[in-house]
Amino acid sequence: MSRNFPLNALRVFDAAARHASFTRAGDELGMTQTAVSYQIKLLEETLGEPLFLRQPRQVILSEAGERLAPKVAEGLGKLAEAVADLRGATEQKLCIHSTPTFALQWLSRTVGDFQLRHPNIAVRLTTSQDVIDFAKEEADVAIRWGKGDWPGLTSHRVMCMNFTPMLSPALAETIGGVKEPADLLKLPIISARDIWWRTWFAAAGVDNPDLERFPPNELGTQTIDAQIAMAGQGVAVLNPGHFRMEVAAGQLFQPFALTCNDGRDYWLAYPENRRNIPKIRAFRDWILATMPPEA
Repeated sequence: MSRNFPLNALRVFDAAARHASFTRAGDELGMTQTAVSYQIKLLEETLGEPLFLRQPRQVILSEAGERLAPKVAEGLGKLAEAVADLRGATEQKLCIHSTPTFALQWLSRTVGDFQLRHPNIAVRLTTSQDVIDFAKEEADVAIRWGKGDWPGLTSHRVMCMNFTPMLSPALAETIGGVKEPADLLKLPIISARDIWWRTWFAAAGVDNPDLERFPPNELGTQTIDAQIAMAGQGVAVLNPGHFRMEVAAGQLFQPFALTCNDGRDYWLAYPENRRNIPKIRAFRDWILATMPPEA
């Protein structure tokens, strides 16, 4: 169909054919009888065929109208069914975009609880470090790292992104224990070029940690850094909130209470104009209630 085909006129024609009345069709569609008559005339001119026989107090389908009416009704029905199916599928699937570390260290361990509470909402989780564009990506909500000031989005802080050195107890024992911040520099430093290291050492009173002597590795995520630390191969600068289970299991420990924060935290974000979508409300309420108070 060309873009100029009067598709709205088909909807009007369907109503008029079912009611055998322009007036009752108008009542159904919220249009005046004159507006209905105009749409029918527009369709007839486009098709080059009369669709109704106008009589003093009624309209009757013409032969062309009789042929067209069931096809239009069928087509409109299929469109209505397709839209209903799409709305249903969309409502039942929650697309979450998350940073890899948050997804692996927190969301993957707790999202099962969300599904138990909301069994009719299927979850689709994708991860990347990129900040997605909701207008271009298939995502309902996103877990982002930043300051929560994204234009057009509603944001809720879900985890403070504090950071501090963490390592395995076994590695600490190789130097007789870690008693002061400078002791960490006796051990391999993982991702030593991470700006968090310089920030933390400065806050700890170590003015010249000489981090340049360590390999300039960039491993991509805290999860990888933590895995290396748990293997006893170095000290990682991590967010303790992500690794509570590993600390409880004795795989990692935090030698100093000092933590730092560069003003960026984890946020739940979604488009402002979608804040009342039931599945988004359900996930928002769940994650805000589930996050530990100290997060």
